Amino acid sequence: MKKLIFRKFLLDVTIFFIISALSLTLIVWVIQAVNYLDFVSEDGHSFRVYFLFTLLSIPKIFSKLIIFLFFISIFFIIVKYEENNEILIFWTHGVKKIQLINIVFIFSFFILIIQVLLNLFIVPKTQDLARSYIRSSNIDYFPALIKPKQFNDTVEDLTIFIDKRKKNGEFEKIFLKDRFKSGNSQIISSKKGAILYKNGNYFLSLYDGKIINIDKKNITTFKFSKTEFNLSKFSTKTTTFPKIQELNSPRLLKCLVSFYKNKKSYSTPTFSCDINSINAVSQELYKRTLNSIYILIVSLIACGLIIKSKDDFNYEKYKLIIFCIGVFAIILSELVTQYIKYDSFVSILLIGLPFVLSISIYSYLNFKSNFKSS
Repeated sequence: MKKLIFRKFLLDVTIFFIISALSLTLIVWVIQAVNYLDFVSEDGHSFRVYFLFTLLSIPKIFSKLIIFLFFISIFFIIVKYEENNEILIFWTHGVKKIQLINIVFIFSFFILIIQVLLNLFIVPKTQDLARSYIRSSNIDYFPALIKPKQFNDTVEDLTIFIDKRKKNGEFEKIFLKDRFKSGNSQIISSKKGAILYKNGNYFLSLYDGKIINIDKKNITTFKFSKTEFNLSKFSTKTTTFPKIQELNSPRLLKCLVSFYKNKKSYSTPTFSCDINSINAVSQELYKRTLNSIYILIVSLIACGLIIKSKDDFNYEKYKLIIFCIGVFAIILSELVTQYIKYDSFVSILLIGLPFVLSISIYSYLNFKSNFKSS
């Protein structure tokens, strides 16, 4: 009978967790997707790149929400059971309060494993994949980029200005400034022009204008009746190299171990492991691993509701206190990450903090549940 009771309880927690996870993740994803619309309107990427980029952010969103969702799931189900007197069935069938706490605690390890797997492998992989779509895509939505009477420098090394856009898509009074890596530049002005798409590339077809080439020694000018300017060779200023949050975990661990053992830095085309990045690497590895232990902490905090009954004095106030403590623990889990530093005594204390809190809260619940039973 006890197994059936525990199974129903965990099933209710799981169902609530899945429904709330799907709902809240979808809401946050939609809000974030709207914020990413500047990929199309400002950075000139296609809707395909935009959609894939936002879609691949879902694992990251879920990993951020999982600790809050799990806490709310346990909290809600326990309150529901208490309000409907279902919790009395547990006690009348010989279930001890510490047994229910143990079941929730063990179940929270499965959620912890899910978050660790997300943080260590899935989220970095999907984030790097999302970045690769930007890295491999050219600006393929130039018509949205070019706006009348605005100097647009979203495109790297290129400034575009048009005075007027006609209904047929043609431009009037066009100004371009192309900056080269050598330090030289080219200024192009024309009376009219239009964007053409051919052979998979965008070209700006220009008519009746002049080109001014500027280098360190000379300035040359010549006129043209028609010329084409290749726009697809340019990229936006959007960051295309991976951030630390997007690097795979073995790579970050290699950096930390190498720096700890040899105190030597090294660089690759996309990442530098040195004194400037080692703190960020330490924080990221902590966030992906040990920070997940706070899932155990919030599950135990929610279990604090088990040791009280709705008939007890100030039960409503007690519920609010438990909820606030749980939210505080979630905020603390985020704050602690910011203070993790490489080779710091404070960091060692902060790393040990979730273990100490877990043991302390469990010991308190064990004592209170046994005290109530006696």
